[in-house]
Amino acid sequence: MKELNRKELLGHVETLMIQYCKGCFLHQHLKKEGGRRAAHRFCISNCTVGEQLQEYGKKLS
Repeated sequence: MKELNRKELLGHVETLMIQYCKGCFLHQHLKKEGGRRAAHRFCISNCTVGEQLQEYGKKLS
C-alpha cells in the first residue's frame, strides 16, 4: 500500500469523523450518563473508529 501524504491522511480522518462520529448515538448516551470524559475514554479505547483514527494520528506524527 502506498504511503499517504499529510493532506490525504487528514482527509481520511475528516471523512471518518463525519461519517461515523458526528451524531453518534453511543457517544451521546455515554456523555449523558457518565459525562464527557467517560464518552471520550470509550471512543479512544473501545470504539473501532477511534482505533482507526489513532492509527492515522500515528502516521501524522
